Amino acid sequence: MTTPDGLPTEAFDHALSTVDAPAAIALVQGLLDDGVDPLAVLVDVIAHGQRAVGDRWQRGEWTVAKEHAATAVAVSATEVVTRFADRVPVTRGKVVVACAEREWHALPAMIIGTAIRLDGWDTVLLGASTSPARLSQCLHDVGPDATAVSCSVLGALPTTRRFIEASTTAGVPIMVGGSAFGSDDVRARALGATAWAPHAQGAVDALHHLPPVVRRAAPLPKAPMAEQAAIEVGHQRLVQTLRDRWSATTTDGPATEVAREVPHQAVHAVSAALLTGDPRPLAETARWIDHLLTVRGADPRLSAELGDELATALRDYPAAHGLVRRHWTEGLVPQGEHAR
Repeated sequence: MTTPDGLPTEAFDHALSTVDAPAAIALVQGLLDDGVDPLAVLVDVIAHGQRAVGDRWQRGEWTVAKEHAATAVAVSATEVVTRFADRVPVTRGKVVVACAEREWHALPAMIIGTAIRLDGWDTVLLGASTSPARLSQCLHDVGPDATAVSCSVLGALPTTRRFIEASTTAGVPIMVGGSAFGSDDVRARALGATAWAPHAQGAVDALHHLPPVVRRAAPLPKAPMAEQAAIEVGHQRLVQTLRDRWSATTTDGPATEVAREVPHQAVHAVSAALLTGDPRPLAETARWIDHLLTVRGADPRLSAELGDELATALRDYPAAHGLVRRHWTEGLVPQGEHAR
């Protein structure tokens, strides 16, 4: 398997699958030595391979341990491109790149930071799960021209909003991206970000059009924010309630171990919908959970049952309760479709 440009994605995928860091590093270094566009190496080889890693865990083909080991290989390969990028002269301004607090997937931020550096920006990479306080201190110390934030999990959207507040309060434009934002800029705009980027090339392009100074992000609507804050405070209680009531976690089954972590994602989806005014995280999460469980042989009715239990657990939160009732099942496959 190769990309349209003939890049050796199959060889890189094999290095990830066999957790062969030396092979992955040698492959990437060879491509760079041969003059292949380093951004193409980042996007079409490394990021392409990493998506396949996540898909294999999602399909139940790999354990979490195997996924983490392969990701470490991808990080090592990315560092090769990062060292190459560090030789590019700085011809633009400075960008602070970080993962929002609770976002432990550092590789996407590394890839974005390296892509930006290749374009001549000076970059400061803060890494995984950066606290808003640490970001604020960095903005004060560094005085960057822009902030770039990676957020791939819905649970990190609340802290991404705090990043947006910190950056815009300092007058610094902020670009956001990652799978938690979905396929368009709706959630990014709702949270007050200056720009949204769908991928590495998009991040490079977006930086060229950021204003030099921005105003502080406007406050979010009070009523849904009040519910979101209360749900965030009660997150563990709500998760435990779901675990105590949902049959996927109260009885032994083929997906019981994975199912125990699922309630966290369900509650995070509610919080994200309230925070952004976008109900799509509910259907997206329901669909993700449905696939996660059914490929492991679980009863296809479990995802709908979780939606019912989630709505019941949120009965004291009228906006959240209504969102779950209206939108959770939009993401579920009609009964009988799983077998096709």
